Amino acid sequence: MAYNPFQVNIFVATGDPEGLRLIDRSDMRGKAVMFPRAIFPDIRRNRDEINNAGVYILLGQSTIDEDGLIYIGQGDPVRARLDYHHIHRDFWTHAVFFIAPDFFDPTRIEFLEARLITLAKEARRVSLDNQTTPGEPATTEANRAIMEAYLQQMLEIMPLLGIFAFEQVVPTDGMEDVELLFCNGNGVSATGYDTPGGFVVRSGSFAVLQERPALQVLPNVRGIREELIENGVLTREENKYVFTQDYAFTAPSTASSLILGRPSNGRIDWKNANGRTLKDIQRAQAEDINANG
Repeated sequence: MAYNPFQVNIFVATGDPEGLRLIDRSDMRGKAVMFPRAIFPDIRRNRDEINNAGVYILLGQSTIDEDGLIYIGQGDPVRARLDYHHIHRDFWTHAVFFIAPDFFDPTRIEFLEARLITLAKEARRVSLDNQTTPGEPATTEANRAIMEAYLQQMLEIMPLLGIFAFEQVVPTDGMEDVELLFCNGNGVSATGYDTPGGFVVRSGSFAVLQERPALQVLPNVRGIREELIENGVLTREENKYVFTQDYAFTAPSTASSLILGRPSNGRIDWKNANGRTLKDIQRAQAEDINANG
């Protein structure tokens, strides 16, 4: 996949890295504003950005299972909607909103809201607190193309803000430099590949139905497993689970531990078609870099 370089400026307005952040992208109109809920009253009183039309995302965790949970909306102005959510919606701990005063109009923010909700549902990386999926507003073909380009710029910023709800794995079809790796054991088999953005397990891979007691030492893996089952990324097929889509994990060990249902060193348990471990592949790559300067 080809990526286009871009420059982002993040201004920490209060000096607190966890506080108010203003995000400007050099080739993008408007800006993003991100803040923790605890300072919302101050944002509401003192930041003019909140009085503009825009699209917003609320981020937090479910009170039931502690999975990631988001809500996507739009408002003109954003402040009115965030006022409502501050009173009536409990789960969120952070919010980010995008504004572009000389660019956004009602159709464009409705379009962005609808597309973001659709993408989050397709990615199935977090749960959505939205009860409905709005349809895209009627607009011209040219305007849709403009907004798709703007949406792509927004999505490229999200990971820099720690938001991965919209991340979808790029298919390997036509990617000649991808080496497939295999993880076999406990009656299941899976295929995947390593990328700069994480370790991807391919659709059609299998995971064990019953995890072993030893997996209790890895509560994060158990949590991810439960979330993938709930979101439909893992579905039961006879006596095992199957991946219904490509899915990116933060590390190869997280992927192999979930698949095998036990603690696993992914750099050893993931192997290529010749039986060479990921650890050996990475070591050879490092040695080649050193040898060639």
